[in-house]
Amino acid sequence: MYDKYLAELVNDNQIPGGVLTVSKNGELVFLKSYGSYENNKNKQISITDGTIFDLASLTKVMVTLPSILYLYQMNELDLQDSVQTYLPQLRYPEITIKHLLQHTSGLPADLPNMERSAKKDILSEINQIKMINKPGIEVLYSDLGMILLGEIIEKITGMRLNAFVEQMIYIPWKLQNTKFLPKNENIDRIAATEFYKDRFIHGEVHDEKAFLLGGISGSAGLFSTANDVMKFANYWLYPETQSVIVPELMYLVNKNIVKNRGLAFQVKGDSNANLSCGRLWPIGSIGHTGFTGTSLWIDPHNKLSVVFLTNVVHVGRKHSLPLIREKLHTLIFKEEVMNKSNMA
Repeated sequence: MYDKYLAELVNDNQIPGGVLTVSKNGELVFLKSYGSYENNKNKQISITDGTIFDLASLTKVMVTLPSILYLYQMNELDLQDSVQTYLPQLRYPEITIKHLLQHTSGLPADLPNMERSAKKDILSEINQIKMINKPGIEVLYSDLGMILLGEIIEKITGMRLNAFVEQMIYIPWKLQNTKFLPKNENIDRIAATEFYKDRFIHGEVHDEKAFLLGGISGSAGLFSTANDVMKFANYWLYPETQSVIVPELMYLVNKNIVKNRGLAFQVKGDSNANLSCGRLWPIGSIGHTGFTGTSLWIDPHNKLSVVFLTNVVHVGRKHSLPLIREKLHTLIFKEEVMNKSNMA
């Protein structure tokens, strides 16, 4: 049923295409690619299982979160540490690392007037911006906090964020197609995103702030395949299958929930929460989305993982992806959990 739904979306030009993977009990039960995209030579390129997508804000949970947890277990930082401990130039000593991870820092969501062609010092802009709330009061999803966490990781390790996460996380986790700054000799393996000025953004990060930071950021900039993102998702279902981060820390992501937000991940803490996994997914499900069209959701109770990668901004920013995600994940839950439970 969900396979037919995605095929119809492509035929109706609601999405250019994408790749869907569904895993149950650690086993892949569905993997299929759909549609195509246009490159800058006016050629249609088919999307395949090996297509590399700009993950956008999945960077927050695939780079920044595991890096912070790794440094925490190595006693290089504490979640209650003031951000000023590592970034003394920051004006707000009351903001902690945990505030940034939970999006409760009080920082605004974004910087104003972001353009790829702008000449802006992103870190200086963040330091000058006014806080909206005191830290710990409200959940406000913020790219700015994750950018600061990326800077903290670099400060502590003395390494660029991309080099650190690849060496410490991705190599041992065997995420071979997951990286910042993808090599453009295989440009047609990379899904083009939005049309900007006179060309598609292709092989470069779509997010403006990450672009101005050189393509490497704690908020956006990561590229990967659906297979790699599914491997990543399943490590959070089965943390004992890896030895990079102690399982006890990985289980922290859906503890201390504040308005459906845990550590970096969205966490379903309210059965009526209007999240992109839909209303059928149970309390305790964790997930994240990306502006370009990416998402991952994990249901620890039913051992279900769903990764859906699409480059929906290829057709523009006016789209129905929030509704599409909700319907897709509802169809998957009905088919892979509810229907199969009734058959057992």
